[in-house]
Amino acid sequence: MWGDRSADTCAMLWSKVPQSYKHAFCYSDLLKAYQKVLDKEQHRACTKQEGQTNHIERFNLTLRQRSGRFVRKSLAFSKNLFMHIVVLRIFLNAYNHDQARKYTVTHPS
Repeated sequence: MWGDRSADTCAMLWSKVPQSYKHAFCYSDLLKAYQKVLDKEQHRACTKQEGQTNHIERFNLTLRQRSGRFVRKSLAFSKNLFMHIVVLRIFLNAYNHDQARKYTVTHPS
């Protein structure tokens, strides 16, 4: 999702989240936009010291490390939004496949 960090952008993002995920509990940083949009019973704003956002921060770092186009405008950068979407989907497919394989190896049925 492209946009600023306003409540309007947060509301647009939240509207794109699949309904099956909307019942889950959400942790976020202290941005006021989240508190305006998300339900108070299922949302908790926290600092990095509380450690509730570590997993998503780790994922974001992995994404930036494995795909240079998400770091800064560089030789890997494309001005074509479609190409960003394609590369992101390829990354997510490979990442999820790798995570599922690791889970299957460590948790055999």
